[in-house]
Amino acid sequence: MKKYKGIFIKNQEEINLMKRANQIVATILEELGSLVRPGIDTLALEEKAEELCLQLGVKPAFKGYRGYPYILCCSVNEQVVHGFPSKRVLQEGDILSIDCGVVYKGFYGDAARTFAVGEISAEAKKLMQVTFDSLYKGIEEAKPGNNLYDISAAIQNYVESNGFYVIKRFVGHGIGVHLHEKPEVPNFVPVGAKKIVLKAGMTLAIEPMVALGTDEVEILADQWTAVTKDRSLAAHFEHTIAVTSSGAMILSEV
Repeated sequence: MKKYKGIFIKNQEEINLMKRANQIVATILEELGSLVRPGIDTLALEEKAEELCLQLGVKPAFKGYRGYPYILCCSVNEQVVHGFPSKRVLQEGDILSIDCGVVYKGFYGDAARTFAVGEISAEAKKLMQVTFDSLYKGIEEAKPGNNLYDISAAIQNYVESNGFYVIKRFVGHGIGVHLHEKPEVPNFVPVGAKKIVLKAGMTLAIEPMVALGTDEVEILADQWTAVTKDRSLAAHFEHTIAVTSSGAMILSEV
């Protein structure tokens, strides 16, 4: 595997393996999304994810990673990311972000979606839509010759133009034979950031996390769950993509 500035450049065979890993993640998220409704608890989604990983012949990527105890991250309402699956029962009007990763033949897949639980408020719908759309604004910039931070700027500008807040504590990342590889992919343009030219063969997990009322977060006593400081709603969408000669190829679609 070639490297450019510490970033692994994948060949077509490696990208094909990553595509399969990410398609499996997308399949799991589709299945879990079909179960999201008022009255279900998030531990039931964790159990379903375990069953699906066994069926599909993949290893969960998150469980045991740096001590994380679950297959899924299930983050409800003000929880931004890394929420633990639990016996918490979902209520009408909640929003639930599910982040899932797997390992397939030595390569990682990683994606996240936010789901509405029954009927949700207009404000929550807009938050979810803006977060989703900002992901695709970022993906559009993932083409050879662009600056990595063109992705960041596209996400930040779209989110802020809609009156919401980009969470800066957590960022996207390179991905491949490791869950987290270089480079970091922030959803904002860091002060003094040096240009990183995008090249075909880079594989990136792009994942805007967006909040209604603040960009500040707190970490709960479990040392994992991140919540908005003002407890306002947050949404999270993520795709893994490959930079190709013709632009971004989304790997984490069914």
